[in-house]
Amino acid sequence: MTPVEGLELAPRKVGFLRFLSERGGSARTTEIAAHFGVDPSTITKIIGELAETGYLHHTPYYGVSLSDEGKKYAGFLVKRHRILSLLLVRNGLSSEDACREVSRFESFISRHAIDTMCRAMGHPQQGACGEITHDDGCMAERGGQSDSKRRGKRR
Repeated sequence: MTPVEGLELAPRKVGFLRFLSERGGSARTTEIAAHFGVDPSTITKIIGELAETGYLHHTPYYGVSLSDEGKKYAGFLVKRHRILSLLLVRNGLSSEDACREVSRFESFISRHAIDTMCRAMGHPQQGACGEITHDDGCMAERGGQSDSKRRGKRR
């Protein structure tokens, strides 16, 4: 699978993978359709497309589950949503408004931008919508030094 920048999927598919991740990685097709307020045939089409990408496993008449790659990608999507929501809350929006607003634009923000914001925010542990988990991207060392080591040095 190619490296993930976070810009690969349409907003509806981003929401779908985030929903699965927040539900433990699996759900029945009817549950997904009810949550998004769409016809089950629409969900079946999206499931097929996401299964082709390798992000999902689909068992007809049972439901879907995230693949290993899907779990990693969905984990990033949840982190991105929570970092962006926290940023909006810190700038005056309520948690509910921030979550709703972020859902409108989050699929256009790259992994690099999220990792940079996460570092600049001090790797927050709790976002407006829940716990923020960190990965190699935001915790990576740059220039051979970790962020904490660089902050301790004066230049």
